[in-house]
Amino acid sequence: MAQITANGTQLEYDIAGPTDGPPLLLIMGFGSQMTSWPIAFRDSLAASGFRVIRFDNRDVGLSQRFIGTPSARDVAKTMAEGGRPDVPYVLNDMAADAAALLDGLGIESAHIAGASMGGMIAQLVALNHPAKARSLISIFSTTSDPSLPRSTPEAQAALVSQAPSPARADVVAHSVKNRRIYASTRWPFDEEALAGLAGASYDRAFYPEGAVRQYAAILASPPRTEALKRLRLPALVMHGTADTLIPWQAGAHTAASISGSEFVLIDGWGHDLPVPGVPLLTDYIAAFVRRAEAARTEGLARPAEPGCSAA
Repeated sequence: MAQITANGTQLEYDIAGPTDGPPLLLIMGFGSQMTSWPIAFRDSLAASGFRVIRFDNRDVGLSQRFIGTPSARDVAKTMAEGGRPDVPYVLNDMAADAAALLDGLGIESAHIAGASMGGMIAQLVALNHPAKARSLISIFSTTSDPSLPRSTPEAQAALVSQAPSPARADVVAHSVKNRRIYASTRWPFDEEALAGLAGASYDRAFYPEGAVRQYAAILASPPRTEALKRLRLPALVMHGTADTLIPWQAGAHTAASISGSEFVLIDGWGHDLPVPGVPLLTDYIAAFVRRAEAARTEGLARPAEPGCSAA
């Protein structure tokens, strides 16, 4: 792993796969380190020929930490009143981090994939930095449209609740308990593996304060429904019927908002990336990226029409 300054922010990242492979940027979700992308997930995509880039979002893992303790209640109230909340950063800033990371790595454009909050950020990379996005892959994410079904009360509580103490054993047990609430039903719940992941995350970087600011960034960022209707790029939207944190209807709404997008709804998939599900999930992504790359190559090879400028 390595660090780079992007958008004025120190970001931890790693890269796997062939140096000449189509770049695929993975953006993780709320409060989660880049290591929450299973190694099997990353390596499967790398073995498919893609240059896979993972990174820690700001305020999580080994990337730069910020300051300020915004109140989620105050941020939500200000947004409801049409005001501009006082927060350290918003999702647009996190999308700018991702775009600048690609610039810093000398990557002109990439396929942009994000899970949950990472999907929101990926959408904003495509919207705000269109030259950087060859395609968009939105994984169990949302447009944040207020008309959409909400999390179950249990899943919402699991998302924002804190462990009873900062002791490693308490944090690991709390994480496993919460993950069970929004886990897949299609594949067995592997408590031992999830405890191992939670423990490794704790040892790498335990920093719950950053999650407070990331949550405020989500709340302070407006819905993207209307903006997504302007997108003109290949898009894959993936969701599962067992997701209690961001119900599958949010994925369907995301796909409906993006012209020509593909929507994959997987029965029994929750708000997680279980290792037994990796082959299915990465097969969908790899096939989509290959189609997008083929269309891009064909477009670049096609002579410019009279009166048009070639990209």
